[in-house]
Parts: sequence; C-alpha cells; structure tokens
Amino acid sequence: MTSACISLGSNMGERLSNLKAAVDMVAGLETTALTAESAVYETEPWGLKDQDSFLNMCIKIETELSPKELLKKLQEIELGLGRKRLIRWGPRTIDLDILIYDDVQMDDEELTLPHPRITERAFVLMPLLEIAGDIIINGRHLSSWLEDISDQGIWMFKE
Repeated sequence: MTSACISLGSNMGERLSNLKAAVDMVAGLETTALTAESAVYETEPWGLKDQDSFLNMCIKIETELSPKELLKKLQEIELGLGRKRLIRWGPRTIDLDILIYDDVQMDDEELTLPHPRITERAFVLMPLLEIAGDIIINGRHLSSWLEDISDQGIWMFKE
C-alpha cells in the first residue's frame, strides 16, 4: 500500500456535506483505506476572488491504486457530487486534488506530483500539516512554506 494525501474543497451548496460525502467515497474506494483526516477550515477564495468562501480539509490514505488510477477515481467522485469544470479556480461543489503520492515525482499533461501549488496555498498547507507534518517540499518543511503566505484568509470552521 502507498500513502497519499488529498486536498478537498467546496464552496457551493451544502459545503460541509459535500466534504463529508467525498471523504466517505474516497474511503470506500477498493484497495484504499482512510488513515487521517484534518479539521475543516473556512478560507477566502484563491485565484478567482469574486465567489463564496470555501471549506477545505485534507485526508491521508493508503492505497494500491496507481497515481493515475487514483486521479481517475477522484474525478469520478467529483462528477458524482455535481462538479462542473466551467471556470478555472471558479466555484465548485467539490474539488479533490492529489497533493502527495508517497515519494513519486511526475509531471505530465494529466498529473503533476507533488501538486505544483502546495506551497502557495494556506488552505492546503494548514490541513496538510495536521495529517502529514513531516513532509519536506523543495528542501523545506511545510510549516516554513506556511510562514511565507500567512496573510491568506483561513480560519477553523465551526458548524
């Protein structure tokens, strides 16, 4: 089994329900087990600012799926939860991104690992630190990357 970290985000509809449904669906994938789940954070939009705030979190899994098989399954979950890819960085019912897949490094038209924008996004770094705080990216610990972008709006979500 291989360890992978996935970010989840939602800013349309029942945001918390969307996240919970996605976590359950990922955990239910064949040859996959959920091993860690971060808290939920509310965050300002990133990229396209004129939209509702997001709920974000990260999960860690153990899986026998290859990176591309996992990507395909995550895209199927997104579609099943009503994701429509209309505007880059636009509103979405659910967004699932593979952040880290063990020590795999790859960059092709379908998938880049580690995710190329991990170090630019507080909404990824904060929950990722909770579940995989020992990760080093480009020679730096996750917490040092977070210090560089601490001005991004992010706070713990309270139901």
